[in-house]
Amino acid sequence: MSNLNSLNNCINYLLTGAQHAVFQYMKKNLARFDITPIQYGVLGCIWEFDMHNPKDIAAHLGVENSTISGILERMETKGLIHRTIDSADRRYIHIELTDISRDLELPVRTVVTGVDRVVLEQFDEKEVIMLKEMLRKINSQELPIVES
Repeated sequence: MSNLNSLNNCINYLLTGAQHAVFQYMKKNLARFDITPIQYGVLGCIWEFDMHNPKDIAAHLGVENSTISGILERMETKGLIHRTIDSADRRYIHIELTDISRDLELPVRTVVTGVDRVVLEQFDEKEVIMLKEMLRKINSQELPIVES
């Protein structure tokens, strides 16, 4: 049994704990704008990458199309976006920012930059670069099923 990984050293447990801590901190800081971290992700896709298609946004954020649909519905109710259905192809939905979300870009991105700074201030610049590279590497990896 000594060769088995303990819970406290399990990479899933460590990553989940870290992600939860950062998520809660981000959520608390975005609350003043009445947006959630995932709604910031959607807005970020539009602000930064000019994405206007729900499928593209879902793929970029790593969520299911059905999940993004509910998120967009809540964002439209809040007046953050407007969805338009293409008259030529009713399957295609186009997302547009509203004045509200355009006005939020600078203050929200400023707060997110501050959250990143606070979370990462315990590391030196080289460690921050290495941490981000390692997380990107894990995120892009195709993992096989492990045999028992």
